[in-house]
Amino acid sequence: MSPRIPRVDAHHHLWKVARGDYGWLSRFPSIDRDFDTDDLRPLLRDARIDRTILVQAAESSAETRFLLDIAEREDFVGGVVGWVDFEQPDVIGEIEQLAHVAKLKGLRPMLQDMPDSEWILRPQFAPVLQAMQQHGLRFDALIRPRHLSTFVEFAQRHPHLPLVIDHAAKPQIWKDGFAAWAAAITPFAQITHVHCKFSGLATEAGRDWNAAALQPYVDVLLETFGPQRLMWGSDWPVLLLAGDYRRWLDTAHELTARLGEEACAQIFGATAARFYGIDHD
Repeated sequence: MSPRIPRVDAHHHLWKVARGDYGWLSRFPSIDRDFDTDDLRPLLRDARIDRTILVQAAESSAETRFLLDIAEREDFVGGVVGWVDFEQPDVIGEIEQLAHVAKLKGLRPMLQDMPDSEWILRPQFAPVLQAMQQHGLRFDALIRPRHLSTFVEFAQRHPHLPLVIDHAAKPQIWKDGFAAWAAAITPFAQITHVHCKFSGLATEAGRDWNAAALQPYVDVLLETFGPQRLMWGSDWPVLLLAGDYRRWLDTAHELTARLGEEACAQIFGATAARFYGIDHD
């Protein structure tokens, strides 16, 4: 009998407001409070999620260590995507130190709000990215549609660095940004070491979202990446700005049901487990 394919939430957060890492939360009063494992655990149980990827939400090395401490205590956390300051002098030393922590799976510079859309192409970062590759770390790309052309070039420069686009590059569903986003993301069909997270779409659609509004975007993702390079994530608790855990999961299943059981098993678990190197027993 072949082992059961794990179900994985490939993208969620946890935070403690008193840490002072999350200045951006003040813009979103409804989620400007603590979210910890006790809040998440019953949602995972209800959704039959086996493992998760816990992702940074602050430009803070201290927050990365806070998340790694959580991962050390919680078996359901299969891995952490952390943050380091790419511009600080000893960034390579910090990467080498963090890479010794087994559950650190990747790093995510917060590119989405940087005014310079080509920041990540700066030559000074080449040794940093090489260090990530040497230590088996993945690169999570927190980007918006305006970054996609840059990310094509970035991916071509780094063919051996595992890459994943978070939240499908945040298409502006709420203001019908489909055409420009679709044109910009489809080149990744030919760049096969780039994966994509099937997450964040509800938030980008706004509170009145429904499956029909999301279907064209999901169809493009499936055509571009296929189930083998697409992974579902909740983006909880940011998700609470637009819905709840179970509604988003059920809608994601509805949007992909026509693919069949084997393809859905990839999207809802196997792709993330393979990409992040998550053990499951």
